[in-house]
Amino acid sequence: MKIESPDYVRLSQAAAMVLGFKNGLFYRNAKSPCINILLTYDNGCAGNCAYCGLSMKRPGEYREKSFIRVEWNNYPINEVIQRMKQKNDYVKRICISMITNRRAINDTKKIIRILHSEVPFPISVLAAPTILNQEDFFEMKKLGADRLGIAIDACTPRLFERYRGKGVKGPHKWDTYWKALQDAVSAFGRGYVGVHLIVGLGETEKEMIEAIQNAQDNGIETHLFSFFPEPDSILANHNPPNIGTYRRVQLARYLINKNILTINEIEFDEKGRIIKFNIPDSKLEEHINSGKPFMTSGCPDADGEVACNRPYSDSLPGDDIRNFPFLPDQNDIAKIRNELKIYV
Repeated sequence: MKIESPDYVRLSQAAAMVLGFKNGLFYRNAKSPCINILLTYDNGCAGNCAYCGLSMKRPGEYREKSFIRVEWNNYPINEVIQRMKQKNDYVKRICISMITNRRAINDTKKIIRILHSEVPFPISVLAAPTILNQEDFFEMKKLGADRLGIAIDACTPRLFERYRGKGVKGPHKWDTYWKALQDAVSAFGRGYVGVHLIVGLGETEKEMIEAIQNAQDNGIETHLFSFFPEPDSILANHNPPNIGTYRRVQLARYLINKNILTINEIEFDEKGRIIKFNIPDSKLEEHINSGKPFMTSGCPDADGEVACNRPYSDSLPGDDIRNFPFLPDQNDIAKIRNELKIYV
């Protein structure tokens, strides 16, 4: 019997730990209330994205490839459902990640329907726009998904083409992805669609903020990632972004997504770096002191708190946490304050 979706799915290492498939502890007692599911097929993903562990040209068997630098092992969907039922008080959301494989279209819909009928948790879909159309989004919503995300990742057409499109002989197109975001908003509604953006692929801070503002103007929230090189990928030797850059972009994203300011209230220097947020200093200090801008941005639970917090998915556990999967403490915030001032 083939170990493929829809009968089998891959679980993130964190999800496997939460559901008891794997043993382990989370650094600083982080919680991982979102069960991240990845569809799986022997012939893998048609994409060849330069930074992705699932790239078709990355060495190794597809089922053994890491994704976001961690193992994603295969488990029977029925067993995953039973384990989730046993964690009813812990699990807060499920996220189904598609890959660019034609079989994933119907299988994603099957899995949404099964999960929606079996467990009470809200369901997100991380969609593959290259193989989908607007009708698919409406059907996913009807079957039980309440939110949808699209990983554009690269924030400019130039970088997208270089790392996801013709530059790597990949199938993805910038215009297709942005149209898919707009189609998803038509199906799910403003505020229920998220775009994944990766800081550190060669963009300026200003270019990233422009993409975040464009998304916000269209009713799309940004889920932010810090580039973290995947071994054996095309960008395996590409460095993560400077921590000062990442902290400033995190703060800007938070302020924009919370409708506190727009890009018009942000000043940039000649290198496109953020040098000032034009809101009262007391308000800016209040937001920094809260620590919330520096937490993982992702789909929420039923109470509006981030459920998809992806513990340590873009930095190793330790002193260099990029997206905090918990509220930063005062020592963390003191460190963040210094990091916001780092310019390279």
